[in-house]
Amino acid sequence: MTALDSVLDWVKKEVLTAPLIAVLHPSPLRMRGLGLFTLAGHPIFYIVWGIWLPQPYENFWLRCFTALLGCMLISKRVSNQPSGEWAAYVFSAVFWFELPFLFSWMYFCNGGNMVWLASVCSMISIYYYVTDWRIATVGLILGAVLARVIFQFAGPVSPLLTDHQVLINAVVISFSASMGLLLGISAANLRREQLNNTLSTMGIMAHELRTPLSTAALLGDAIELEVQRQPGNPRSAQLSKLAARLHTLVRNMNHHIDTQIANARLQELPRYTERISAAELVRDAVANYPYSTSRQRECVQVLVQENFHFLSSSAQFSQVVDNLMKNAFHSLMAADSRYPPGALRIKVHHIEAHGRIAVEDAGTGIDAVMLPNIFKPFFSANRGTGHGLGLAFCQQVVQSAGGSIQVKSIANKGATFTIDLPVAG
Repeated sequence: MTALDSVLDWVKKEVLTAPLIAVLHPSPLRMRGLGLFTLAGHPIFYIVWGIWLPQPYENFWLRCFTALLGCMLISKRVSNQPSGEWAAYVFSAVFWFELPFLFSWMYFCNGGNMVWLASVCSMISIYYYVTDWRIATVGLILGAVLARVIFQFAGPVSPLLTDHQVLINAVVISFSASMGLLLGISAANLRREQLNNTLSTMGIMAHELRTPLSTAALLGDAIELEVQRQPGNPRSAQLSKLAARLHTLVRNMNHHIDTQIANARLQELPRYTERISAAELVRDAVANYPYSTSRQRECVQVLVQENFHFLSSSAQFSQVVDNLMKNAFHSLMAADSRYPPGALRIKVHHIEAHGRIAVEDAGTGIDAVMLPNIFKPFFSANRGTGHGLGLAFCQQVVQSAGGSIQVKSIANKGATFTIDLPVAG
């Protein structure tokens, strides 16, 4: 691999494919704290820079408007769901206006003096700390450019900097921005490395469980052999049932271990181009699922309205269907379902130019508060029973096939997971 290939590979991984995290370390307390600081801080800064230590330019109404933006961060829709999509949009907009735009505007209006040079450098560090480094970099550039354009046409008369002062300020701001960028990139790498290490540990632990399971399988074989040696033993029927239950338990546990190992490879999913029949994939996944009861098996209905083919990995996509079925059964169990026929339906059909696989259940549904987060790693709607990797794995596999996965849910009526995929020619 050449140096150029290495650079392009880094750009692809770190800039293009790495997920954007609009709010770093999101929590209700953090969001409310930032909102309160915005609401109270700008009036205080107006008192400091406008009255106590007056600067060439201060604007009371601009400070009031910026302070009121803090109310958006404090609002329940944002602060109660800090990881949600709406919170990300509001947070990004508020902090873009409050930090790069406002600070650049004040810097230009105050003639780039020492107070606002220091303030801009502090702002850059804060901006890289609260949001993704890519958002911060683009936001800094757009905020400074827009503030400069508005200042050029509508700004107040401000003291002029000498060429020497301009160079000094440029060097100081460039140093602050470059350090913020470097620390932002390294922090993002550290977060992903921690995630990868956690996933690897989970995969290793799941793999190690196979050793005691192998012992249990040998015990089952020994019991069956003993039954064959003593055909007249009155306890033979009970021992045969015990051996069968032991083998079923081992088979189911191995199935779950395969699931955990697959989920643990969340960050290492290669792109496959195997041609797959959606109908055959779903039927095989349904047939091979380790049902706990016959009623559970009988409640599943596969409806193939129109088959289609797509490009991906049959092993990975079987795991996707498996994960969605497992979640559906958890929901049905939570709803105290008796598993009537059709309680879990898997549909295969065409929607315009895309193929669709829909997994519908009649369980408890998913809380609307949780819906924006269910595809994020380590977020689980089944508190205490799930690790939050299954749906993240599903999304990664579906997206690697060029598709998308969405969920709709109604409380106490069930949920529908819809996978749309490009049809292979």
